[in-house]
Amino acid sequence: MNASSYSETSPLGDYAGPPPVLIAASSLEARARATLTAEAAGFRTSAVAIEDAVSRLDQQAMASALWVEVDRDAGGPLDRLLDRVQAESGRGSFPAIVSATAAMIDPVVARIQDPDVQLLFDATMTDRAVALAMATAWTRLKNDGRAHDVSREPSADRLRQLSDEVSRIAATLARLSVAPGVAPVERPEVATQHGEAPNVSLDTVRQVIRARRLRARFFDEELFADPAWDMLLDLLQAEIAQHRVPVSSLCIAAAVPATTALRWIKTMTDAGLFKRRADPHDGRRVFVELSPTASESMRRYFGEVGHIAMV
Repeated sequence: MNASSYSETSPLGDYAGPPPVLIAASSLEARARATLTAEAAGFRTSAVAIEDAVSRLDQQAMASALWVEVDRDAGGPLDRLLDRVQAESGRGSFPAIVSATAAMIDPVVARIQDPDVQLLFDATMTDRAVALAMATAWTRLKNDGRAHDVSREPSADRLRQLSDEVSRIAATLARLSVAPGVAPVERPEVATQHGEAPNVSLDTVRQVIRARRLRARFFDEELFADPAWDMLLDLLQAEIAQHRVPVSSLCIAAAVPATTALRWIKTMTDAGLFKRRADPHDGRRVFVELSPTASESMRRYFGEVGHIAMV
């Protein structure tokens, strides 16, 4: 059934209390998932099909949030909606969440660069609740213009969990910046004082990646979650083989949930270790590659450790 069959056209803002969460969904099932999340958080909802969402936004007075739920590729209408989400987020109109299947990573990430837009892929119910709580809490803080005691709200525990995860990522990246494998981004001259970086064989990098994957045969893979290093290895392998790596493939290489991998990609890009490059032949895809500094640091690391087992 086409999602447009359930589009609602009733005006928003006719009721007392917070305005509804506007849901743009690609199917009835997608609408149900988004509605469950929003209503469980205490919001009213109003839903439209992906195909009708842009015109609805033209008439939209206000919304507590815009939730885009995608379980299939809606093509051009989805692209236009994502472009509008990017623009509205930049203007601060209302918070936005885009939740999609992992198969939609590339077309979504190609159009959404604003860090204020919450991106979820194959998300759990907890992930979805956290995203909505974070988005709407931040909006209330801005709109109230005064201190807001978030700790008293039911979502406070989830907000603290997300904060803890962000802190953990920051701490790991701080360790990474002084580890043998990656020279600090702000000191690239250190890496270039001793001539050219050594050549690294493709086979060597592939053996290291294979050894890391073999651990999952004997232990719980979560014990060894290290997405930053896994992505650095994958991008070095691709650079040597002269292959391009789309965002979706790099998320797979990270061996963590796609939403977590995207946070790492953003953090590594902000740190100057990764570079995003648009696909000149496909506007719905973005490639990721090592920055020159990260590439040289990885090659020097392999040159230093030689044939020592690296996992």
